[in-house]
Amino acid sequence: MSSPTPKKRSKSKHISYSPSSSSKSSLSTIIEPPQSLFPSKGEFLRLIAVLAIASAVALSCNFFAAFFTSTSTSKPFCDSNLDPAGSFSDSCEPCPSYGECSEGKIECIYGYRRHGNLCIEDRNINETAKKLSEWVEAGLCEAYAQVMCYGTGTFWVRENDIWNDLDEHKLMQNVGSDNTTYVHTKRRAMETIAKLLETRTNLHGLQEFKCPDALAEYYKPLTCRIRELVSKYALIIVPVCAALIGCAVLFWKARQRRYLSSRAEELYNQVCDMLEENALRSKSVDGGGESWVVASWLRDHLLLPRERKDPQLWKNVEELVMDDSRVDRYPKLVKGESKVVWEWQVEGSLSSAGRRKKEGVKVKSDEGINTNVNQSGQTSKAEPKALIF
Repeated sequence: MSSPTPKKRSKSKHISYSPSSSSKSSLSTIIEPPQSLFPSKGEFLRLIAVLAIASAVALSCNFFAAFFTSTSTSKPFCDSNLDPAGSFSDSCEPCPSYGECSEGKIECIYGYRRHGNLCIEDRNINETAKKLSEWVEAGLCEAYAQVMCYGTGTFWVRENDIWNDLDEHKLMQNVGSDNTTYVHTKRRAMETIAKLLETRTNLHGLQEFKCPDALAEYYKPLTCRIRELVSKYALIIVPVCAALIGCAVLFWKARQRRYLSSRAEELYNQVCDMLEENALRSKSVDGGGESWVVASWLRDHLLLPRERKDPQLWKNVEELVMDDSRVDRYPKLVKGESKVVWEWQVEGSLSSAGRRKKEGVKVKSDEGINTNVNQSGQTSKAEPKALIF
């Protein structure tokens, strides 16, 4: 009795376990997708390229289709005389600005040309009108600049005068013989001028034009600008210029004084050499002539023609000669005229040329001396003295 019971229980356990395992395996197979479901990287890139090409082809076809459809079935223009509220309808296109529409067709007013469904301004007429306005602006601004600088001239010009002046410009000769084009070009120029310049109405009801003050500043001549600059900064410019001029004068005087000093010393050395040579020649055995020399003759002989115009140079030479005790100065009657003569004292004087030579030799010998004090002392005792009193 006891044995059948456990068998049944074991059997029931086996039956209850199998359905749960089979359900889990079936769920796992449903949740996990197969590996072949998603494309690879290369297939994905090819897919994107195909979609891009298809989109481009579709857009191009749509554009060309819309273009040819619109051109073949373009709407007519609404008449210009219709009510603007009723002109915006699906049966016609509204008439553009600067255009006159009639019976579905458009015609641009003079000075404008058709560009698609619009009326744009003629480029040639616009450029001519712009150049004419610049010419008028330059003339009025130059006249106003003259008034600002010198106080003479007129700066308000009537509209009728400008209108007549445009006929004299050479650009108007290139417009042509068509009166409509001629008048339209002048009208466009006047419209541009009115935007650039200042306007007013005079007592007679006529419109006048004037160049703006800020614009006239650029047309002032250079002399006027310099004068205004000087008058504005006179308190600064005058002292600075005076200081510069004073420094220049002082520098020139110092340089002139230095030149006169160096030149006077050079002439003084030449005078001493000539007096010495003349004195030695006259005292020699076979020599002849006078031992003295007229001072004015030396001056005319040594000075250059341009240096004779400056008396200060020879005065400096005379001062150096007066300080030299080797030169005697005394008046002498020469050819019936009293002259101041200079004479070199031969006896008991040191030769000027020899002194300068000895000074040069002494400088060179001092650089090469490398002996002791005793040897130099013995050499100095053996040498004879040149200066004898």
